[in-house]
Amino acid sequence: MLARTDLQNRLQQLLNAFRAVELVGPRQVGKTTLAREFVAPDSPNYFDLENVASKRRLAEPMAALADLQGLVVIDEVQHMPELCEVLRVLIDRPSHIHRKGQYLLLGSATPSAMHKTESLLGRAVTLEVTGFNLNEVGADTAAMNQLWLRGGFPEAYLEPSDSTSAAWREATMQRYLYSDLPQLGMHVPAPMMLRFWQMAAQTHGQIWNAAPLARSLGISETTVRRYLDHLTQTFMVRQLQPWYEDLGKRQVKAPKLYLRDSGLLHALLGLHSLPQLLAHPQCGASWEGFALEQVLRIAKPDSAWYWATHAGARLDLLMLKGAQRIGVEFQRADAPKVTQSMRIAQRDLKLDALYVVYPGQHRYRMADGVEAVPLWAVLPRAAA
Repeated sequence: MLARTDLQNRLQQLLNAFRAVELVGPRQVGKTTLAREFVAPDSPNYFDLENVASKRRLAEPMAALADLQGLVVIDEVQHMPELCEVLRVLIDRPSHIHRKGQYLLLGSATPSAMHKTESLLGRAVTLEVTGFNLNEVGADTAAMNQLWLRGGFPEAYLEPSDSTSAAWREATMQRYLYSDLPQLGMHVPAPMMLRFWQMAAQTHGQIWNAAPLARSLGISETTVRRYLDHLTQTFMVRQLQPWYEDLGKRQVKAPKLYLRDSGLLHALLGLHSLPQLLAHPQCGASWEGFALEQVLRIAKPDSAWYWATHAGARLDLLMLKGAQRIGVEFQRADAPKVTQSMRIAQRDLKLDALYVVYPGQHRYRMADGVEAVPLWAVLPRAAA
């Protein structure tokens, strides 16, 4: 397994500052492996709620947790939503009277989806764990193409061949549909959700429109939006929201849809090798989504948006970092070009910098305030 030193350091920083940390992300991205770097799985402070013995130990949660000292890990916390009420009480204990436990809570959905009745808002800080990124696998072309094709799930990336990686991803999707979603209380017939997921893959990188999907599936737009929310809350889909302000122009106000893991996108599209991917009509859209995820994971902006007007001007990504506005365009081309759309975005959004991220080898100035940046070379600097 590749070392994830940056992630370990970030978690340690949060544990140094907060009583409770929620470690969230899809299954199989390494949350449990990370937690076991801090607490051994055979420790009395480690609870795995997919383990019957751990569930029995938490039959009386207040009695089980109240006197534990040091860091307490609760894995797959969504399986016992009633725990939040107990944790709220324990976290709120006055420090001068009783401050023993610290809590690391692992979950496979957003906190709002896991804690439907009791929120830990204001008591726990959240750290999202994703699959591997370019900083972790390396910047050479072979590693980048493997990450793009297979996605960032550690098992999918590290499998010995593309075919075994594809088989792993297929099995993972089946488990997600038939087991993970129902356990989270998201009850959708698995075949219907698979059809919706496959159709969503066809709209990857496009502005979201529920109507055509609802017609194709024979369900209401409200139901389609609920399905999309399920995929979003379980980290399968990113809804990149539109940026709009008073510019005197009609601006698009619907989100753009991206499947967050490129490997799952390719599995849904039936693409199991790099030659298949490179020949597919959605190759460009796939690379855009892959590059966008890498930028967001490594740059860690304060917030991220896209921008588009009904007249056709657009910007793939607008990142806000402090007072800075940083624009990013993604072009899968050997020689990216400055477009009129980019010029409009640069002027109207008052960008401090505009980067054109492309799969090339050289970084160079394209125009005033516009720079071409290879994905492998510049990600950490994108929000500098």
